[in-house]
Amino acid sequence: MNIHEYQAKALLRDYGAPVSDGRVVLRAEEAKTAAGELDGPLWVVKAQIHAGGRGKGHFKEADAGDKGGVRLARSASEAAEEAKKMLGRTLITHQTGPAGKQVNRIYIEDGSGIQTEMYLALLVDRQSSRISFVCSTEGGMDIEEVAARTPEKILSFSVDPATGYQAFHGRRIAFALGLTGQQVKQCVNLMGTLYKLFVDKDMEMLEINPLIVTDKGDLKCLDAKMGFDGNAVYRHSDIAALRDETEEDPKELAASKYDLNYIALDGEIGCMVNGAGLAMATMDIIKLFGSEPANFLDVGGGATKEKVTEAFKIITSDPNVKGILVNIFGGIMRCDIIAEGIIAAVKEVGLQVPLVVRLEGTNVELGKKIIADSGLNVIAADDLSDAAKKIVKAVKG
Repeated sequence: MNIHEYQAKALLRDYGAPVSDGRVVLRAEEAKTAAGELDGPLWVVKAQIHAGGRGKGHFKEADAGDKGGVRLARSASEAAEEAKKMLGRTLITHQTGPAGKQVNRIYIEDGSGIQTEMYLALLVDRQSSRISFVCSTEGGMDIEEVAARTPEKILSFSVDPATGYQAFHGRRIAFALGLTGQQVKQCVNLMGTLYKLFVDKDMEMLEINPLIVTDKGDLKCLDAKMGFDGNAVYRHSDIAALRDETEEDPKELAASKYDLNYIALDGEIGCMVNGAGLAMATMDIIKLFGSEPANFLDVGGGATKEKVTEAFKIITSDPNVKGILVNIFGGIMRCDIIAEGIIAAVKEVGLQVPLVVRLEGTNVELGKKIIADSGLNVIAADDLSDAAKKIVKAVKG
């Protein structure tokens, strides 16, 4: 689960991390009042979407101006005008794709004098199962670009959970970033604050880009992105309340309400599989035979007929889907339950595209019989390779 920059900065502020004062604007008529509550003399007006590269992005609509999604203003009235230009428009960045995202919120904050820009992140290292710090002197840039061109400018290390964060971790980061004097102490304290916040809130990612040294020589978090472990959000009602469903794919949102593991992709073959590993293998073999998956969908080991029906409806709601492959191995999941769910869904929403079904495992013969007796135009498959060949052939025509 991701949150907006202004929400992330509110969390940072609550934990004592240095951030600029700011106000969120949801309606154009609020912009002038919000900007007037800040001191200036420089205001920064930022579009709030769940995507990076806002400053380098552009708007679809001509009347939004061509300054990108992060703009500077020299007065409160100018800040309000810039906010009004962006609200309700579609911002396109390298992370949103060509469709872009509609800007429903604007964050106006006090500007900062910048002496140095740096990069900082805390991440979960999947290999070591530890929290890792990543930092670089190359702040304000895409870290992937830095890693590709000058990897020696990136420092990354993990923290032993037996000891947790220690002052020497902060000093290591400070020295890598070229900080001196009082900045070293500030860095040690700030890294400890960020580590505690990361652990307390079950985060997956916390990125400060840029972390700056101000013109007064102090550290400040100028931007912030946070991602949280979706499986742990139930423990944090305050974090759950920050969820902005308008930023999420409607299909993924519907799937989450039925506890389905669904991720929308750009392909043409919809997939319904039980088990994450089998789902990955299914997507791989679709690509092997010359097509692209339209989604990742794991219905889980204990899916009900109702859950399978909803999963099928979500797949068919994607206008890009030209064919559907159902690949079920009945271990905990029974093949007859899948068959009943498919039939119920087809009767409810109809079947406008080819459907290939491969069943194996518990109650497989019963599942095949249910589908065969249904009268549906379903293509049966003997194994995964056979299923992939048949659905690709059916889609390619």
